[in-house]
Amino acid sequence: MPNDFDDDIAALRDWFANWNKLVNALDYTGSRALFHDDVIGFGTHMDTVVGIDALERMQWRSIWSTMDNFVWILNTLKAIVSPDRLQATAVLTWSSTGYHEDGKAFPRHGRATVVLTRKKVSDLWLGSHTHVSLNPGSPQKSYGDKREKTSA
Repeated sequence: MPNDFDDDIAALRDWFANWNKLVNALDYTGSRALFHDDVIGFGTHMDTVVGIDALERMQWRSIWSTMDNFVWILNTLKAIVSPDRLQATAVLTWSSTGYHEDGKAFPRHGRATVVLTRKKVSDLWLGSHTHVSLNPGSPQKSYGDKREKTSA
């Protein structure tokens, strides 16, 4: 029988798997539901921002539509879960396909730290902080162009 920590790690993996699908679908609305309204984030393409509106506008919309095949590499997930099981810090890597200005594909790899919280153990995790960035040496810009989809 799994212990509580195993249950928490499984729930974190599920959270990232869900977000993975939403990123690839360019589902900004669905992705917002995974985060606190006052989320704090920063990354390769933005300075620190506060709030889900700013995170979506300055990070997600600047990146997601320019790449393909985004995947959180779930077997790299490492996490620290608080003793009360209401906060977790997750670290993992990701990969995607980026595009040079001439349309030629290149591999884009990176890493992320996400802090998640919940009010009670039975609640779903919600992101309260993100740091998503490219690995050193990865091209900083991708020139892909996908169209947005939204959840129903």
